[in-house]
Amino acid sequence: MIARISKALNKKDGDKGFTLIELLVVIIIIGILSAIAIPVFLSQREKAVDSAAQADLSTIAKQIATAYVDNSAAVTVAADTANNKYTLTQDGTTTDIGPISGKVGAPALTQTPATGASAENFTVTLTYTGGKHTSVTYSATSGISTSDTPVTP
Repeated sequence: MIARISKALNKKDGDKGFTLIELLVVIIIIGILSAIAIPVFLSQREKAVDSAAQADLSTIAKQIATAYVDNSAAVTVAADTANNKYTLTQDGTTTDIGPISGKVGAPALTQTPATGASAENFTVTLTYTGGKHTSVTYSATSGISTSDTPVTP
């Protein structure tokens, strides 16, 4: 009896590799971990788009305020998607504000009031795709705020 057990143990020591059960357990563990990690990763990507849109809008708002301080003429801002940049026009002169951030999809800018704005009373809204929200607004009086209605998947 002991000889048979000893022979079986010695034979197993000579085998190399993993059993099918061990491989299946590892595959199941990897599947569970990826099921947890992928939704978290996708959520972080949407948050990054929202942050990029807020950064873009902050840059735009600072440029608008600077333009109003330097010159009281009306300011127009636009998203030039063909050239991947934001532009500011004042007194017929167009200035590049900066590039559109990488994943901010389909940016569009609106500003109010259209006339009579100044460094103290303008509002500009950036609408975009790819984030948890669809728009972010900058007001000279209250700062940056995101849309209250998040995008539902």
